[in-house]
Amino acid sequence: MRATRARRATDTRPLAGRTIVVTRAAAQAQRFAQLLESAGARVVHAPTIVIEPPPSWEPLDAALAALDTFTWVVFTSVNGVAMVDRRLGSRGLGWGAVARKRVAAIGPATADALAEHGVRVEVVPSEYRAEGLIACLGSLLAPGDRLLLPRARETRDVLVVELRRLGVNVVEVPAYQTRRADDGATGLRDALVAGAVDAVTFTSSSTARNFAEQFTEDERRAWRERVAVASIGPITAATAAEYGLQTHVMPSEYTIPALARALEEYFARRPRAAGGRTKRSE
Repeated sequence: MRATRARRATDTRPLAGRTIVVTRAAAQAQRFAQLLESAGARVVHAPTIVIEPPPSWEPLDAALAALDTFTWVVFTSVNGVAMVDRRLGSRGLGWGAVARKRVAAIGPATADALAEHGVRVEVVPSEYRAEGLIACLGSLLAPGDRLLLPRARETRDVLVVELRRLGVNVVEVPAYQTRRADDGATGLRDALVAGAVDAVTFTSSSTARNFAEQFTEDERRAWRERVAVASIGPITAATAAEYGLQTHVMPSEYTIPALARALEEYFARRPRAAGGRTKRSE
């Protein structure tokens, strides 16, 4: 026991001794958790969303069967890539037809997932959200272009609306859907109120919304001044703010590695108060 305490006391990693809650879907959380743990954090898994197939595969299957009719294919998440791969495999098809299209990806993680299937991505915006994609694609699209958008069943409309405003024929098909994991906050209430949690992380608006809605407003008020909120980007931060959860940590690059680094930098600037908790000064 004494040796364990000594190791903790001498651990100079930036997140040593910090307890950080990860709310990503269980299937997606491993990489983020590993980054945090390698920096010394104790990670508490509290998934608030579950990734599932769409109600019907028919729209996606029909679009994949008609790939030759599309000019562009745009992917807005790694989940979309994974589900397209699943359907191509179920139909005995490879990625060749997709690779022959002009392809855009919302960010580097999605582009890397496509590269694993031999797909060269032509467009990756510097701002990893719909507005960034629109800015990059605007000068490359021509009226009448046919664009396939396989993505989550329920998501922001801005991408489709703005692309159609440019005269593009957008075919939006559900590649997956998310649902709330209602047990994500189980066991966390007491830890949050007691100040045993240093940070809660949100990697999408749905994780922020689903997490917040598992607490009453009074419950959130009881711990929000003692817990740092880390949001992957401004859209997620805005959703958290709707529930009175101010974002303290947000990277300039909206990626999981950047969020982990931002947490390291945040806590490196904040000394511990008596009892081992973070002394915050906003």
